[in-house]
Order: sequence, then C-alpha cells, then structure tokens
Amino acid sequence: MNSYTEIKQIFSNNASFPLIFNNKEEKQKWLKKIKETPSIQPLLLEIKDEASRLLHERDQELTFTLFQLFEKTGSRLEYEKVYFSKRRRLNTFAIMSLLEPENQNYLLELENTIWSILNEYSWCLPAHLTNSAETATKFATSLTKHEEAVNYTIDLFAAETAFALSEIYTIGKESLSPLIVKRIHSEICKRIFRPFLASKQGWETATHNWAAVCAGSLGSAALHLLHKEAELSEIMTRVLKTMEYYLQGFHDDGTCLEGYGYWQYGFGFYVYFADLLKKRTLGKIDLFCSQKVHQIALFQQRSFLYKNKVVNFSDAQREASVFLGLSHYLHHVFHDIQVPEQQLRASYTEDHCSRWAPAFRNLLWFDDKLEGKPWKSETNYFNESQWLISRHKANNDFFAFAAKGGNNHEPHNHNDLGQFILQKNHEAFLKDLGSGMYCKDYFGEKRYTFICNGSHGHSVPLINNQGQGAGSTYYTKVVNVQLAEEIDRFELDLTKAYERSILNTYYRMFVWKKSALPTLTLEDTFHFDKMPESVVERFIIPNIQTIEQENGILLKGKEALQINYDKEQLDVTVETFTILDHFGVKQMNQFLDFRVRSIEKHLNIKLEFQFM
Repeated sequence: MNSYTEIKQIFSNNASFPLIFNNKEEKQKWLKKIKETPSIQPLLLEIKDEASRLLHERDQELTFTLFQLFEKTGSRLEYEKVYFSKRRRLNTFAIMSLLEPENQNYLLELENTIWSILNEYSWCLPAHLTNSAETATKFATSLTKHEEAVNYTIDLFAAETAFALSEIYTIGKESLSPLIVKRIHSEICKRIFRPFLASKQGWETATHNWAAVCAGSLGSAALHLLHKEAELSEIMTRVLKTMEYYLQGFHDDGTCLEGYGYWQYGFGFYVYFADLLKKRTLGKIDLFCSQKVHQIALFQQRSFLYKNKVVNFSDAQREASVFLGLSHYLHHVFHDIQVPEQQLRASYTEDHCSRWAPAFRNLLWFDDKLEGKPWKSETNYFNESQWLISRHKANNDFFAFAAKGGNNHEPHNHNDLGQFILQKNHEAFLKDLGSGMYCKDYFGEKRYTFICNGSHGHSVPLINNQGQGAGSTYYTKVVNVQLAEEIDRFELDLTKAYERSILNTYYRMFVWKKSALPTLTLEDTFHFDKMPESVVERFIIPNIQTIEQENGILLKGKEALQINYDKEQLDVTVETFTILDHFGVKQMNQFLDFRVRSIEKHLNIKLEFQFM
C-alpha cells in the first residue's frame, strides 16, 4: 500500500488529468458513436422513456413525517421510495442533458433536482442514522465554534450522492448554472470531505460492500473535485487502506459471500474508483494488479446457474441481471472474463434509483465489438469459501447444483451450513429463499427468527426441533471434494454447525451425477451421544404440486423432480409458508419435511433427487 508521502509525490508529479473525456472533441465523438450504435439503442430508449415519464411527475420532497417513520415503526420503504425516486430523477436528467443538450427541459429538471438534493437535511437513509448527530436532540449554540464538520454522517447513499454530483459536474459544468456548480462543491465539502477528514468512519475497516461503496464513492468525488495535493493525498491514503480492508472480506478464491448482488454493488464501486484513480495517476496506482482482484472479477460468470438465475445464498436475489458496461470493462482488464449475453443486460429502471455510477458506465464502457455468449457448462469449487457450483447442459436442457459450507458469521449471514440448490432450466426445485425484506429487526437481535435467515428456512436438518447456531463457532469442515466430468462429490463435516449437547458427529455428502437426466444423491450420517427426540430432514421447495409415488414423492412444476427415499425410515409432510421478499412482496413456498420414524443413536439417511 502506498504511503501518504508516496501518494502526494505521485499527485505532485501529475497535473490534473481528464477523468472521463480528454477534451470536448472526444466527448462529441463518443456521443455521436453511441447514438449511431444499434446495439445500445434499447438502453438509450429506456432512459429517454423514463425521462419523458419523469417530466410529467411531480418531484416529491423528503418530509419530516417520512424521516420519522423508521424510528417510529421500523419501516424503511416509505422514505426510501421518495429518496430513490429523487436520485433516479438526478441520474436520468443528467444523462439526457448529456445526450440531448439542446433540450432545455432536461437541463431545467436536472438543476431543480440537484437544488432539491443539495437542500436535503441529510443525504443518508434514516435506517443508517441511529445514534447519529442528525438524530440527536441536544443542542448548543456557539457563535465562535464551528462544529458542522461532525454533524454529518457518511453512509452508502451520502457517499454515492457525492460521487454522482461530482461526476455530473465534471461532464456537464459548461451547461450548469455557476451557482449550482458552487453549491455542489460546497455541499460535498461540508457533508462528505470535512466530516471524513475530521474523524474516522466505522466503514473504513469494514470487510464488506460498505467499504468499497463508501470509500470508492468518496474517493471518486475527491478525484473529480479536489486539486490541492495535501488534501487529496490525505483522503486517498485512507481510501486506499479501506479498499485493502474490503479485499480482506474475500477469500483468495474470489467468492462474494454476500451474494452476487453485493458483488455487483461493492466490487462495481471498487472498479469505478480504481479506473478513475488509474487515470488520475497515469497508471502509477493500479488496483487491478492483483491475483485476488482477478479472482473476484471472475465471480460473476461463476455464480450464475442458468441465464439470469444465480446462486442466492445469504441476502441475495435468485434472479439478477448484469451491467454490460462493467462486464465489458472487466473483459478488457482480464481477458478470461466472459462477456454475458446482451439479453441479460440490466434495464435502466431495474435498479430502484438507476444509480449514477453503473448507469453512466453502461453507456461509457459499452463495447459493441464484444459479443456475449451463454454461460458455459462447468463446475467451480471455491476452496476457502467452501462453495461448489455446477452448471451442466444435456441435450437442450440446463441443470444446476450448488452447495455451501463455511461458517455462520459471514457477511449478510444466514444460518445455512450444508444448504444446497437444485434446478432445471429456470425452475429451482430445491431453493434458497435469499433476502427477505429489510427492516430494523432484520439486522437486529431477531435476525434469525426470520425464516429466510434462520436454518429452519434452509434445506438442512432440524435436531430436536432445533436448527443451527449463529456465530463463527458454528462452522463446517470439508472432508472430500472430487470434481470430474461425469460425477462431482462434496462431503462436509457439519458437527460444529449445531449445539453439541447430544450430537457427536454429523456428515453430509452430495454426489452429483451429470448425465442426460442428472441425479443428486444426498447422504446424511449422524452419531449421537444420547438418543434425540426427533430428527427432521427439511427441504425448501417452491409452491408447486407434490405427488406421492411408490418409492418417493414427485415435485411437479413446469419440470419434474422425483425424490426417492426409504418410506420405512421416513415420514413426509408438506407445509406451505409465506415470507416477505426483499421488496416487501408476499412469496409462498413449502417446507418438505422428512421425519425419522425410528430414532437411533446412529442414523444414515439417504435421499435421491432424480430429474424426470
């Protein structure tokens, strides 16, 4: 890591260097190119359609009533709906002002939206302001002591707002009102740079997405706006240290334990900042020169199961789209990065606020010469993270299997050791619920009472009606991994995943046979010190038809999966349950429970999942 002295020397040797376009001619050439590139026209049309809609929609204000709701009720949705809508207005009119500078309506709406954001009480979300200066009610007035630097919190969205405003200034300062330009500078200095320089931030040593998004956004804003070497160097020194902490949150295998969406979010901002810093230092600081960063970049193509379906362990969504701009950029940095199919492209409005950095770079970094291809059939095993992900194509069908070990103190943790996913084409028969609706309790002491977070909401056993424990002391050991063209084997020691009151050892083995109609065999072996009262093999399945068969049970959706088991050993029950998904929408699923009929100290349970 570069020291403050080294960083200051680098900046002192390099005059301010253009970060986006080298000159007006390059900017005009780029604008002409994207307007004439057929493959990017659908995205441009989406942005223009959204701008047309927003021109006829009133810009709502973030009222005190909305601000108070989280503290009073724990609900985040009402405030955030208005907040993110305002950010989408900012980003949409900024892009349209760039694409169509002759349309003064876009510039007018852009300036009004910027003005409204500059006037906000806080750029943070209320959920991130607990015990903050902004929510404190004690006050003291002094005409001589200036305390505003400590009165602003820097969260993900405050930092992102600074990044967006600073870059919009960079690419459009010739068109913006001088007063708007002045206020952008002054408000970012007041709300972001001064508080950052005045005190250490909690996220500076975080090892998850907050580190990359907050530091990357703040650092990018500084690269755009600050020119004094001492100030810029001090900020960069701390930002670069935070980026080191962010990378520590990954194992060397590159797995994003928070899930693909957080990879796209956190690592995306790492890349956006790294690109700007590399340009500003003329390549002297290159955050891509790392084998670990290379492995992290490969995570995207390894985490998809089929088309837009991804491994959604932890707080992840089952379906995802890709940022083509980010994907194209990473392909040019690391040539083994697979270029995704264009049909997987994220639409402009898919993100709840069409956030600036990826939205702009989906245009800026789009390379029409790159042709995307479907995800390749392959099996990837992540040694340190203990994840196995396998994609298998047979005839015209696509099958996928994924399983995990690890520990129960991971970022956005679920108590899910031994959890697995099994799917054919678009349909997951054994599924992961992924992220529930975020609220105050979701990240508090009640976290593991939520079905999607506790082990009772995963395809893992219940012993004496108890699930797995939370914390780093609950973990798995990998016993055996064998990967081959036709069969993959993955065996875990799950003894430490559960309380040890009566459990002596517990092993789970997966055997994945990749044939024309693949089969997954699951074998659980338990040894107890004392006879347990109950052992239930729980599986999470979608709300589909279950049909009893002679040797098992048939799961019937658009596709079909036969589960074969010993009916003399196990009784089966099916129970429907409902959760609120990440967006607050009710989602129905089913517990498929196999209860051991005759309990013994030594149990061997085998189930076979056969695609039909």
